[in-house]
Amino acid sequence: MTSKFNISLKNVHKHFGKNHVLKGVSASISKGEVVCVIGPSGSGKSTILRCINGLESYESGSILAGGIEVDSSRPSIIEVRTLISMVFQRFNLFPHRTVLENVIEGPIFVKKQSIEMAEYFGRELLKRVGLSNKERAYPPQLSGGQMQRVAIARALAMNPEAILFDEPTSALDPELVGEVLSVMRYLAEEGMTMLVATHEMDFARSVADRVIFLDEGQIVEEGSAMKILTAPEHPRTQHFLHRILTRS
Repeated sequence: MTSKFNISLKNVHKHFGKNHVLKGVSASISKGEVVCVIGPSGSGKSTILRCINGLESYESGSILAGGIEVDSSRPSIIEVRTLISMVFQRFNLFPHRTVLENVIEGPIFVKKQSIEMAEYFGRELLKRVGLSNKERAYPPQLSGGQMQRVAIARALAMNPEAILFDEPTSALDPELVGEVLSVMRYLAEEGMTMLVATHEMDFARSVADRVIFLDEGQIVEEGSAMKILTAPEHPRTQHFLHRILTRS
């Protein structure tokens, strides 16, 4: 693992038809940083993450991951996806495969690990996320919080340099949110590089090194979690946080 790993976006533009979703986004995430992206629904948070992982193309600008240009049309996208894992809002687990099978698929088919090695490390990861007793279960038998923890174990199984989290708790019942956030806090304490699109302001305040406020496809304001969440300067950031915090 290189100590110089980082993710860099420079003047990235993305359209969906006539909808200009990302309007010149530039940002950098260094190794070991936890960066939370906040903003209204439709502001482009998920699109940034999907562009970084090559799940969406972008029209102009550049994205580099560990010095590799992210371009979904090039073979190098496979290497990018070994460097960066992603945890999705809706889990994206295979319902017909067991928990352990979901976790070990990437190491076996992408990294060409032996089944024995993948299963050994897969069980270790399930232990880390508190699901050792669920390895033979199938996703439909799990709660939402358990499924998201399996998804995190699956992301970790690729031994990534960074993990992208796309609103990882928004599909969960409120009482299940804490179990997922506690795993993410543990990863942050271990030094995992994380870019998190989230509406969980308490999590961002306690874990993030930096917070980026995105609105209408543009970075309006960014800075330390303390600065952005307690003393934002831009009126749009102030308005957004006032609405979020008074609602909660």
